[in-house]
Amino acid sequence: MPAMSDPLAFVRYHESPLDWAQHEPDAARAALSATLDLAAQRGLEAGARRFQPPRPLVAAINAALASRSPLLLTGDPGTGKTETAYYLAQYFGLPSPYHFQVRSDSSARDLRYDFDAVAYLQDAYAKTIVTPADGSDPRAQPRYLKPGKLWRAYDEPGECVLLIDEIDKAPRDFPNDLLQELSEQCFDHPFAAAPVRNQGPPPILIITSNGERSLPDPFLRRCVLCHIELTDDLLLRILDAWDSAFAPRLPAGVRAAALPRFTEVRRLLRERGRPPGAAELLVWFNVLAVLQVPAATLAAAPLAELPGIHCLIKLPEDYPLLG
Repeated sequence: MPAMSDPLAFVRYHESPLDWAQHEPDAARAALSATLDLAAQRGLEAGARRFQPPRPLVAAINAALASRSPLLLTGDPGTGKTETAYYLAQYFGLPSPYHFQVRSDSSARDLRYDFDAVAYLQDAYAKTIVTPADGSDPRAQPRYLKPGKLWRAYDEPGECVLLIDEIDKAPRDFPNDLLQELSEQCFDHPFAAAPVRNQGPPPILIITSNGERSLPDPFLRRCVLCHIELTDDLLLRILDAWDSAFAPRLPAGVRAAALPRFTEVRRLLRERGRPPGAAELLVWFNVLAVLQVPAATLAAAPLAELPGIHCLIKLPEDYPLLG
């Protein structure tokens, strides 16, 4: 683990218990305001304004739009996979994407709808369920049946963006269970004979994967695939896009000193460790800007003791690899 350092820190290291009678929490709390602007700019909506898709990604986007096919994006975290959906929504002047975040227990049904069985059983026990005048199934009432992101996207009369984020986290059946929706633009209503059909143009469908597990071939055949490689050129483009956020706060020469150190960390961890990506780079630059770390400190520090190294290293066993 790196040695403890204390460069313009919010919380100060002290050898003995803190003298709480002398401590001024109001003054300490005031320092937190320096982090608010940068934190706000990291949101997906705000970040889309700075997003610059690399040329191969633009080609894949155009192919997916021309064929109305799902666009499957793979690559390291922070390379812009999720941001692509928000960028396209803003580019075409559309509402914010219908964003479905996949979890390890997600099923395709979660994307279609959510049925509150507990509320229905409670009302059934209390005998308060009322059958609608049209004779439809009472389970289809909004109190119990909530449309999911796919259903809401299908209800849009105009263009919209649907994002299925980190599909590789889901059980293997999840992608296969979406094949009908991808090809037929409809799915069975749980409590009615008529299926739920897409009411407008096919949603612009962006699917992301971090490669934690392979995806089935029938699913892949329906997608346009683009792997976003985190190259040195892409790192520079990302930093250029965020320059206006960092530049006013970064001490002189910090960017020029920090980027080679970051590249060195990635090189050493690429084969045996977990190399940091663009997401870690941006968080690290946030830290360097807020803490006002001098360029000379970055250039001279051993890799394992770089200010903010905790932003770049995610596994304790990776620290010895830095030498």
